[in-house]
Amino acid sequence: MSSGMRTFGDRLRGIHAATIVPMTPDYGIDDAQLAAHLAAVASTPGINGLLVNGHAGENFVLSLAEKQRVVELAREYAPKDCLIVSGVNHESSLEAAREAAALERAGADGLLVFPPNSWALGHADDCVIAHHRLIREATSAPLMLYAAPVGAGAMAYAPPLLTRLIADRRFVAIKEGSWEVATYEQNLRLIHKLRPEFVVLGSGDEHLLTSYIVGSAGSQVSLACVVPELVVSLWKAAEAGDWQRARAAHEKLYPLAVAIYRDAPGGRATVRLKACLKLLGRLSCDAVRPPQPAAMANELRALERALRIAGAL
Repeated sequence: MSSGMRTFGDRLRGIHAATIVPMTPDYGIDDAQLAAHLAAVASTPGINGLLVNGHAGENFVLSLAEKQRVVELAREYAPKDCLIVSGVNHESSLEAAREAAALERAGADGLLVFPPNSWALGHADDCVIAHHRLIREATSAPLMLYAAPVGAGAMAYAPPLLTRLIADRRFVAIKEGSWEVATYEQNLRLIHKLRPEFVVLGSGDEHLLTSYIVGSAGSQVSLACVVPELVVSLWKAAEAGDWQRARAAHEKLYPLAVAIYRDAPGGRATVRLKACLKLLGRLSCDAVRPPQPAAMANELRALERALRIAGAL
């Protein structure tokens, strides 16, 4: 069946790589390296789409023009049938709506609405509803929700708020990044009770295996921009119900997930993803926009060890 006949929800099944944005040493976007990164990841067998302008793509430190450029390059360099979803992330709802409309015009097939970082400190539920409504009114593309990690404070949507959000029929899927197994299952069951067709993507890189056992339509994950073949092999094994093979893939992936996402200090995933790509010879410069400092010696050692276990180095 051609991608033209399949719904957005159908096309979300399987593995979608959340990509990074290569920078020059003076923190400008390196278009040539970005094009090469997008093309290489998207053309890996079993990668069904890309999530661009996500957290791994430093969406909170890019200008709107830069985010549009990322979408345009993805459209140009990814295979024609590759699903391109762009993140929308802005503290201002008015700017988020303007950004969403611009990213849709640039060629995004769908839009993933991230909660503004300020919500971690607390917010009224009506703020969240208004933010999503303004983005919906400015766009016509399929829309996705983002379930933030439970460790991100009030940014994570409690069940009553999640219930209100999924009542909006323009929203058809969720990148479920609760990063905690019990909450993932609670949200999955709530969503499927209310809207059985709603696409839930288990997308906590550290517990993909568990998500697949509990139930998931696939994942949008940044691990898949470093070791796409391994993430695809985990998904394919899980989809086939071959849990022994899935477990073997998980054993190879687990140390890398820990080295990138869990090891202290937190919030260093993008730095470490870029460091991995440089260690693998796929990136010449691993610069990340300030205030993030470059990867430290102990981080590089842990990443190199984990990449060897994953069979990537």
